[in-house]
Amino acid sequence: MKVAHFDCFSGISGDMVLGAVLDAGVPADAVRAALASLNLPIELEVETVKRCGFRATKATVHAKDEEDYRFLPDVEALIDRAAMSDNQKSLARRIFHKLAVAEATAHGMPLERVHFHEVGALDSIADILGSAVGLDLLGVERFTSAPVPTGSGTVKCAHGVMPVPTPATVELLKGVPLSAFTAKGELTTPTGAAILTCVADEYTAAPQMTIDRIGTGAGTKDFLEHPNVLRLMVGMANPDGQPSVGFGADTVQVLETNLDDCPPELIGYCFDRLFEAGALDVFAQPIQMKKNRPGVLLSVICETATVAACEEILFRETGTFGVRRYTAARSKLNREAVQVDTPFGPVRAKRGWWVGFEIVTPEYDDCARIAREQNVPLRAVYDAVIAVRAGRAE
Repeated sequence: MKVAHFDCFSGISGDMVLGAVLDAGVPADAVRAALASLNLPIELEVETVKRCGFRATKATVHAKDEEDYRFLPDVEALIDRAAMSDNQKSLARRIFHKLAVAEATAHGMPLERVHFHEVGALDSIADILGSAVGLDLLGVERFTSAPVPTGSGTVKCAHGVMPVPTPATVELLKGVPLSAFTAKGELTTPTGAAILTCVADEYTAAPQMTIDRIGTGAGTKDFLEHPNVLRLMVGMANPDGQPSVGFGADTVQVLETNLDDCPPELIGYCFDRLFEAGALDVFAQPIQMKKNRPGVLLSVICETATVAACEEILFRETGTFGVRRYTAARSKLNREAVQVDTPFGPVRAKRGWWVGFEIVTPEYDDCARIAREQNVPLRAVYDAVIAVRAGRAE
């Protein structure tokens, strides 16, 4: 499996990510073509620089200053018309949506009223779209990251002088382990935090990988005390420490809360909202709480990138006063979505496998629809899928 690791010992920003992917081998012309398709006054300059004596690639976007703010629909319209692949557009949308949610939370306003300041400027739009193109072209299946340093001190922004990390950056880094490196200045920007949390699957100081190449992206500032660069290590997953029978391995976040005063209808509604927010699984168990009150343990399994959204739903919808969170290691089968042609028609299913073993689970919605339409037992549709996959269908 092709993997990449963000070694963000000096923080992360949009231009640092863009410089790192270009330095890792992504053609600058591919990024320029995507930016040119916006038909906006944007130019990308790529140059080799030094930061504290170390070589790095600096990606600088030249664009005129604008007085008007952009709202999320404005940015999404730009993405829609860009000459980018569906995967690249999807990543760019997720990054901007994360930024919008963080700004809405920090300012206490509805999402549709959030207007972008610095990140809505043409240079920031180019950094995000260019990074989305570059990260996709790397062909990486899994990203990891080192703990993230935020910096210290203050920074001047559209709302005045703010402490570092800024409110939006803090919001974006919920659930992300932070580094103890506290250099002066803003090391991690909202744009950098949004990009990282949209792609990182795990946070670890020592990735299990064999490095093939390293892309080094330079930040704008040249600190005297440390090199202001982001290293992006690209290579193959190292099987050492992984189960030898073919399982995959990763980490997930587990959120838990005890409820003793929440109506069952609200818990059911919460299930739906959590899955919409990207939860991998949601389940409830009966428990006995203090004062002998019966209650419910509501558990959520999710990726680090969706922790903040899932926690917000738990607090808002259940009225809980606290949510526990911990990281869990997970072994999992290789998996893919498949379509199985049965005597009843095509049925979607999930296929899981490892060495010498396969599991196929039919999708309930397809099976139920066919059973109703053709007036056959639901179990018959399930059995037909399994029979076809096993090569036993007549």
